[in-house]
Amino acid sequence: MARVSLRGVNKSFGKVDVIRDVDLDIDNGEFVVFVGPSGCGKSTLLRLISGLEALSSGEIYIADRPVMDLPPSKRGIAMVFQSYALYPHMTVFHNMAFSLDLEGKSKKEIRERVEAAAKILQMEHLLDRRPAALSGGQRQRVAIGRAIVRNPDVFLFDEPLSNLDAALRHDTRVEIAKLHRQLDATTIYVTHDQVEAMTLADKIVVLKDGEVMQVGAPMDLFHNPANEFVAGFLGSPKMNFFEGVLLSASEQQAHFSGEEFEVDGVRLVSTTKRNGDPIKLGIRPQHMWLDPNGSVTGTVTLVEQLGTETVLELITQQGTPFRIASPENVEVSVGEQASFNFDPNSAHLF
Repeated sequence: MARVSLRGVNKSFGKVDVIRDVDLDIDNGEFVVFVGPSGCGKSTLLRLISGLEALSSGEIYIADRPVMDLPPSKRGIAMVFQSYALYPHMTVFHNMAFSLDLEGKSKKEIRERVEAAAKILQMEHLLDRRPAALSGGQRQRVAIGRAIVRNPDVFLFDEPLSNLDAALRHDTRVEIAKLHRQLDATTIYVTHDQVEAMTLADKIVVLKDGEVMQVGAPMDLFHNPANEFVAGFLGSPKMNFFEGVLLSASEQQAHFSGEEFEVDGVRLVSTTKRNGDPIKLGIRPQHMWLDPNGSVTGTVTLVEQLGTETVLELITQQGTPFRIASPENVEVSVGEQASFNFDPNSAHLF
């Protein structure tokens, strides 16, 4: 395992800036997830670390050594791609052993490493099969095993679960989490799925348009988002936003007025705002509850009974849509008016 550091990293394709001035430190043994919408630059950033793309400017260090001029094979990394990229004519054993064979390792060492990786992934019984005889989840485990046998300083995962169905994604995600705890290896993982990011990461890096929006532990980002984008991207269902004005502010708390209600003592994220400025109140659907005398009122447009929770979609009189996620069975019907309350301490002003 090794520390990874990025300093002033930039990448442009022609006149298009894809990665913009990224500074980032990834500690030994840390599981870091790059997350963001499609086109935000997360895969490009991973490819810059791996050496598959050349920097436009900046510096990258792996295990405290500069790697900008090193090819991927010399950077001490192993990469697992979205596509399994397995050789169809080779057995699982030979797919996993191929890179070691190219390095000139002895047959004895190759067999020991492959068998050790297969044991970790619980696929010893698959070593003699070819990829065509494997399920999607088994093929992905072979791709992960091919990375393990190299004993890299850093594991790089580029959306490895995107080709799997929902149930298999969950099972493989659990396997990757267990694997990280077992190997204690520095891991960088790219995904657009915020559930994967929240469940796997020690640290999340949220990207938008090639820029880092916020870095931190999953629950820190969930409870204390640095801006509206991070607040809206993390969490399911997404955070509700109500437009209004800032009535007053002191330090990091403020008084909001909008959508025919007022609330004081709310965390003020956008500290540059002044009294009378337009502002948005953000409330997570899980932090609102049914209350006949509640502050927020809307007309129910959809009721989703999910078993473990009930999700309501509503619209205010001013036309703002919002959602409520309740762990209880909420007795309301489409077309009804319903009122909800919330704790100001769990809300945010952007």
